[in-house]
Amino acid sequence: MPASVLVIDDSPTILKVVQLVLTKAGFDVRTAPDGELGIEYAREQRPDLILLDFVMPRMNGYQVCRALAEEEPLRSVPVVLMSAKGDQVGERFVKVMGIVDYITKPFSPEAILAVVQHTIDKQDGSRVAVEKEPLIPSAQLDEEDLIEAAEAIVEAADQASAARREALEEVRATVASRVLQRFVDSADDEDERMALSDGETHERLRETIRSALEDSALEAILSAVRANSPELVSGPEAVLTGDLRVIPLAEVLQMLSIQHQGGILTVTRQGGGKDAAKVDVFFRTGKIDLAAAAGVSEEFLLGRFIVENKLMTREDLELFLRSRGDAPTKLFGAQLVKLGYLTEVELKQTIAQQTSELVYEILRWKSGRFAFRATKDLPPVALDASLGLAVDGLLMEGFRRVDEWHLIEREVDNFDTVFLRNEDALAQVGRAKLTREELAVLELVNGKHTVKEIIRQSKMGSFDVTKMLYRLLSIKLVRRRVLPVAV
Repeated sequence: MPASVLVIDDSPTILKVVQLVLTKAGFDVRTAPDGELGIEYAREQRPDLILLDFVMPRMNGYQVCRALAEEEPLRSVPVVLMSAKGDQVGERFVKVMGIVDYITKPFSPEAILAVVQHTIDKQDGSRVAVEKEPLIPSAQLDEEDLIEAAEAIVEAADQASAARREALEEVRATVASRVLQRFVDSADDEDERMALSDGETHERLRETIRSALEDSALEAILSAVRANSPELVSGPEAVLTGDLRVIPLAEVLQMLSIQHQGGILTVTRQGGGKDAAKVDVFFRTGKIDLAAAAGVSEEFLLGRFIVENKLMTREDLELFLRSRGDAPTKLFGAQLVKLGYLTEVELKQTIAQQTSELVYEILRWKSGRFAFRATKDLPPVALDASLGLAVDGLLMEGFRRVDEWHLIEREVDNFDTVFLRNEDALAQVGRAKLTREELAVLELVNGKHTVKEIIRQSKMGSFDVTKMLYRLLSIKLVRRRVLPVAV
């Protein structure tokens, strides 16, 4: 009989991804979107392991652990904590509550599987664990331990409360704007509409509507969105909008996939100059047919993937691009197929790679906005592509990359940084131990090129280049160039 795992997390994305990974590995997985339901499920069928989110509304991880510890059948169930603040909350919480392990979000499928397998292996045989006390008696803890644990719990509660307030204000502003616009549109004559549209009057009415919207009503709307309510994103005219700081993009993608939605998801990042960007993701029956972008760096252009996959040399591609002049960019791939440079299959594979990389990129965006318009009338370029990429697979790889990005950004945190080669260390290590791609990046490290320039000249993606720079830094083959201090 397979080992059973109960996953308790308020993120539909985390629940879906963890369930997919563990089910494929042979575990019997049940999920719960909050602590109260999780405890109820555990009572119905005692699991062999519980994966528990720390920061959740209404009932946080600390409260769930207390409830489990107070019930005889559940007291001995091993608990693994999942937390975005793993290194801080995790260690303190484990020490106080006796949790067997913790894992930091975002995590890769391999990481969560390894933690679960390791914990289950420790419970093998009869699968009867040694019972643990509901709480470690306070006499065994020094004052510093208790203070640290309390501070971690209070900090997590404050974060959850702040996120809730921000989300409610986002919904309040959206609802107030739409109600007011309908009020203006329903005016009997033009003069009345003009009066209602006057700046001062308009703002006063907006504030009146905002103040009349109670938190309970707004929470119902917000819960409906997070619970993937179909009625909020149904119909050809429906629009779902939001702030990436409040609702993570991964949850939006997962929701559209689960509901088999069709339409266009537009994700925008505001910023001065080169930081502003927009990506359109085209959905058909819950799968991604294409992603197209404007304002992103050259690494996301189709030509980069054509050269990277050795379908054309860089010189041939540049010659072809010059010969096209002002030809429409949407015909770029079709022209290459017509001229015999690519086959239809090769073009589709390349577009799929480009689309995947764009999705991974927007999953990294920490701020921005999204808007989804449900429609069956996708543009011809999306219909021609018809990639049918599964969201789950993209999210799993995207989470893995986000996890790696967090490590990389500790060392390569600015694309304007300049690096130098460490020739003495290179002589000792030898070039034979480096991959072809690492050597290509190393050759561009000359004390003058910024990371941005290395990415551009290498014709590789920023993720791949910075990952190689991170490795070269870790084995001390390159170092940062220290700029002179102006006097």
